[in-house]
Amino acid sequence: MFTFLIKRLFQALVVMFVISLVAFSIQDNLGDPLRELVGQSVSEEERQILRDELGLNDPFPVKYTRFIVNAAHGDLGTSYFFKKPVVEVIFDKLEATLELVFGAALIILFVAIPLGVYCAIHPKSAWTKMIMAFSSLGISVPVFLTAIMLMYVFSIELQWLPSYGRGETFNVLGWETGYLTKDGLLHLILPCVSLASIMLPLFIRLVRSEMLEALGSEYVKFAMAKGLAVNKVHYQHALKNTMLPVLTVGGVQIGTMVAYTILTETVFQWPGTGFLFLEAVNRVDTPLITAYVIFVGLIFVVTNTVVDLLYGVVDPTVNITGKGA
Repeated sequence: MFTFLIKRLFQALVVMFVISLVAFSIQDNLGDPLRELVGQSVSEEERQILRDELGLNDPFPVKYTRFIVNAAHGDLGTSYFFKKPVVEVIFDKLEATLELVFGAALIILFVAIPLGVYCAIHPKSAWTKMIMAFSSLGISVPVFLTAIMLMYVFSIELQWLPSYGRGETFNVLGWETGYLTKDGLLHLILPCVSLASIMLPLFIRLVRSEMLEALGSEYVKFAMAKGLAVNKVHYQHALKNTMLPVLTVGGVQIGTMVAYTILTETVFQWPGTGFLFLEAVNRVDTPLITAYVIFVGLIFVVTNTVVDLLYGVVDPTVNITGKGA
């Protein structure tokens, strides 16, 4: 386990290096940040002086080396617009984004697994056909269209739920959360459902497919032949082995959901990191853009590493070291 952990950490460092290189490389193609910093009234000579002071005229290797050295000390730069360290700016908005991802993950967990298992156990029922038809439709509908439809129905027509903003929050040990207030919960419903709609059909189909494969395996047939209770066979034997691929895909999709919050947060004007990223692009705030890309990449790397380690917990027979017995 220790050797595997060291290997995965080394791989994570390599991946993060590549991500940082790519993120930093696109800075020069995003426009001139001085346009937002000083406007149009500053002369070209003054612009050049500012570019020298900010290091914008330095060669790429010099700029990237300076960035890596600073990043190793926790400094990813200072936002041109907010005049604050970009790490601080991102963490100010992070709690709002994590609330959306957490809410969407709960919806997926408590909806996709029961529905997928039901569809596998009752493959020919009318409910199964309806659920699978819904999942096919859900895969085809983009998240922003789902968000707009939900907003139109539940906010404009029925006026049951708020259409934008985060709502009232409650401070818990410095963490502002909307889960502990009625207004905050009402504001969370539509964005969380919209975000969950991206992955929900995928996970329903994944759970169903893996559960069907498990039910057709020899060990399940043997358990049934021994006379074990049907529910015990389904939920203790088959479902446990279904969770391994679901865990793998789920770990990857957590990072995907963080990235997809850009669309959800834009539609609902949710003050999270996704909405912050779009504002940074509009303002050509290159340090903030670079830091956001690295931040999302870090989430992918961390979740994948954690998933690999959890393999040994879910199924001790899995050889995570990749070596023979």
